[in-house]
Amino acid sequence: MKVVRAQTPSQRDRGIIAYFTGHRTAASFVMVLMLALGIFAATKIRSQFFPDVVIDTVTVVVDWDGAGPEEVDSAIVALLEPALQTIEGVESTTSVSKDGSATVTLVLEAGWDMGRATEDVKAAVETLRNLPDTADEPIVRRGVWKDKVTEVAIYGDISPEQLGQIGDDLVGRLFRAGVTRTTITGVAAPQIEVTVPEVSRVRTDTTLKDVANAIAAQANTRPAGEVSGGLSRLRAGEELRKAEDIRNMVTRLAPDGSKLYVRNLARVTVTGADAGRAYYLEGKPGVLIRVDRTSDGDALGLYRTVKSVTEEMRPGLPAGVDIKLINARANFITDQRAFC
Repeated sequence: MKVVRAQTPSQRDRGIIAYFTGHRTAASFVMVLMLALGIFAATKIRSQFFPDVVIDTVTVVVDWDGAGPEEVDSAIVALLEPALQTIEGVESTTSVSKDGSATVTLVLEAGWDMGRATEDVKAAVETLRNLPDTADEPIVRRGVWKDKVTEVAIYGDISPEQLGQIGDDLVGRLFRAGVTRTTITGVAAPQIEVTVPEVSRVRTDTTLKDVANAIAAQANTRPAGEVSGGLSRLRAGEELRKAEDIRNMVTRLAPDGSKLYVRNLARVTVTGADAGRAYYLEGKPGVLIRVDRTSDGDALGLYRTVKSVTEEMRPGLPAGVDIKLINARANFITDQRAFC
């Protein structure tokens, strides 16, 4: 015979609530565990000024000195766009034609392999054979997402070269501290210029193109050929080269075997690519180091690291030189937290 027993109300109500009611120590343990997990999670929350909106891009830039926007569009962009739009993973393209250069930006699908996309773009560009002969080689750049954290200003009554050295020292210290996204501005990038007077060109029956081709072939850099105004100034390359090496380059061989050197017909000087740009703070010359974060970086953590490194560096600065953090977005985040 099967016996069915009826449950009393107290038996039916037994469950997790009834268990914690009877075991108060267990309830306290769960509460402490939840608080500990909450505190641990709070330390892992990244601080940032804007939400991360990462768009993967690859950019192709072609410089063509002396060409107008219409020429650039018809001779360069019209060739680049069809070749690039067929690349797998491309979501959209944007092209800009302006005096002396063309820029084509490719937006890739979310999650696409950027390494593969960059190589595909390079391969597509290399297949183009009809670009203007006087245009520079296309440059392919992979887009890098970044968000500014702060800027560090170094300023004082010292030479630009000394400021640049201090800036480089700070960048190295930041890198060793784990801050890897930095950009220094206000320091002129070294550049060698070759100035060929018209009298020398007529006397030696040499053109600017002859000199440009000779330097490009021997310096192993991008082809030169920029002529600015009536000064016949020729840019020999944006990378640092020894001026003496340029002077001793041979432009051509005469039938009798004699050599015509660059020094025989041109002036070689070392200047700065950004020589026309200067930064001042409190009336003193300076340099700026911008610090950015990646999509997985913490703005407040990076700011604290930068502040610590600059404070450690301050006592060793030359007399009359100061360093300070400016335009810090981390301060806005801190203020917003205090307001909330």
